[in-house]
Amino acid sequence: MTPIRVVLVDDHPVVLGGLRALLESLPDFEVVGTATDGEAGVREVVLTRPDVVLMDIRMPGIDGLEATRRIRERAGGVAVLVLTMFDDDDTVFGAMRAGAQGYLLKGADQVEIDRAIRAVVAGEAIFSPGVAQRVLGYFASPPPVADPFPELTAREREVLDLMAAGERNQVIADRLFLSPKTVANHISSIFVKLAVADRSAAIVRARREGLGGS
Repeated sequence: MTPIRVVLVDDHPVVLGGLRALLESLPDFEVVGTATDGEAGVREVVLTRPDVVLMDIRMPGIDGLEATRRIRERAGGVAVLVLTMFDDDDTVFGAMRAGAQGYLLKGADQVEIDRAIRAVVAGEAIFSPGVAQRVLGYFASPPPVADPFPELTAREREVLDLMAAGERNQVIADRLFLSPKTVANHISSIFVKLAVADRSAAIVRARREGLGGS
């Protein structure tokens, strides 16, 4: 069987040495290059065209996220498996957006690393158990509801919401602790921003977007 060709990118020589020894002890793996920073890692990948890169995140120069983006641009057929100690949301989802197919935490054992490398080379996505739960939770969450009237200020949206609920200006003023004149000014601004001629038209638009339920 043709060995899986691997490039290792990590700024800690001890980690590099350990990963090389681990992979060379397993069947079907060949370490074809190593690098201690992101920029050197990109060069090594472009030069050797491995099947997979094991990529650290925090490194001098360009970090692992930027290195992953560059690898995906310059050597799109090379799989990237992140191997890092960081599991915060920004890093996890940043790696996914950059094009990584897998995300393992340092401390993963030999069996996990073996399985993960083979999975990403086969085109699968794979994550450490804790990271996988976070990813699944993210995609299971309902998408954020877009603001239907981004041109309005927060106060104008409050006024419009109460208008759509059928409240008159004095009630709106009392609810929001404003003067009736200030409420009238907000309503005039709402008419201009929503390009509507009168209160009724503004209310129709607001209710169509779900306002007025308060």
